[in-house]
Amino acid sequence: MPLQKTLLALDALDSAYVNGESVKQLFVQYPQVSVEVLTVQGEKGSTDFVKIIIPGTNGKLSGGQAPTMGIVGRLGGIGARPTRIGLVSDADGAVAAVAAGLKLADMQTKGDSLKGDVIVTTHICPDAPTLPHEPVDFMDSPVDILQMNEHEVLPEMEAILSIDTTKGNRVINHKGIAISPTVKEGYILRVSDDLLRIMEMTTGQLPVTFPITTQDITPYGNDLYHINSILQPAVATHAPVVGVAVTAQSAVPGCGTGASHEVDIASAVRLVVETAKEFTNGTCSFYNVEEYNLITRLYGSMKVLQTPGIQAAPSA
Repeated sequence: MPLQKTLLALDALDSAYVNGESVKQLFVQYPQVSVEVLTVQGEKGSTDFVKIIIPGTNGKLSGGQAPTMGIVGRLGGIGARPTRIGLVSDADGAVAAVAAGLKLADMQTKGDSLKGDVIVTTHICPDAPTLPHEPVDFMDSPVDILQMNEHEVLPEMEAILSIDTTKGNRVINHKGIAISPTVKEGYILRVSDDLLRIMEMTTGQLPVTFPITTQDITPYGNDLYHINSILQPAVATHAPVVGVAVTAQSAVPGCGTGASHEVDIASAVRLVVETAKEFTNGTCSFYNVEEYNLITRLYGSMKVLQTPGIQAAPSA
C-alpha cells in the first residue's frame, strides 16, 4: 500500500549517511526494475541523482506504443546538515517519488503491470545548503537548476508530475496535497479534468488546486520570484507538466525538521500512481490538444518563457 511504501522510503532517507546507492538497494528485490545512480558535483557540494525505470507491458522500451509517464521528485535537499539535524520538509518530493517507484515495482511482482513505462527521477543530498526566501527560508541545492533538469527531466517522458514540498508560502492554506494547472511550453493551461477526477477518487475529498504565476514557469536564476521549484521541469521539456504540491496550512520553511507528514506524502503517492496507470493506459489527458493548438494559432509560441529571457544591456 502507498502508506507502507512511504514509511519505507521515509525511514531509508532519514539518515545522515543516505545516498543514491541506499535508494538503489530498496529495489534489489525487483529484477525488472532498473535503477541508475549518478553523483554530480556542484559549486555548493554534490548530490546523487537517481533514475528508476519501471517497464510497462507495451512500453516504448520494449518496442510498444503506450505512452511513458515521468515522475519527478523535486527538491533542494533532504537534509541541511550540519545546520539542521534530520530530514527536512523539503525532502517530501524525494520521499514521494521513491515511494511511488516502490509501489509500482511491487505491483509489477503481483501481476499488476502498467501498459507504459514509468520513469521516476529525483536526487539525494543529506547535507544541502539553505537559502533565504520570503516568507520562510528554503533549502538550496548543491547543483543548479540546469543540472537538475538535465538529470531529472528526460526526453522519454511524455507527461510529467513534479512532486515538491510547497509549504513555504501564504497562498496555499490547506494541509494535504494540491495540484497546479498544466504547464506546457510557456503556457499555463487550465487544470486537467482527468487529474481533478483522479484526485477526487484517491483523496475521497474535493480536489484542491493552487495558483501559479508566469514568474513560476520561468527558469530559476532570472531574479524573478518563484513560489518554489515545482514547475522548473517545465522549462526543460515540451511535455505537459503538472505540479503535485505537498502542502500545509501554515508557512513551513523548507529547512524545517519534523515537518514531513506521512499521510500527506502517501496521498501524493496514491495520486501519482493512479495517474501513471491511467496516463499509460490512454485514459488520462494532461491537456486538451485541440485547445492547445488553437491557443498557439491565436497567440503564437510562448517558449520564450522557457528561456532566461532578454537580458538587460549593461549601462554605458
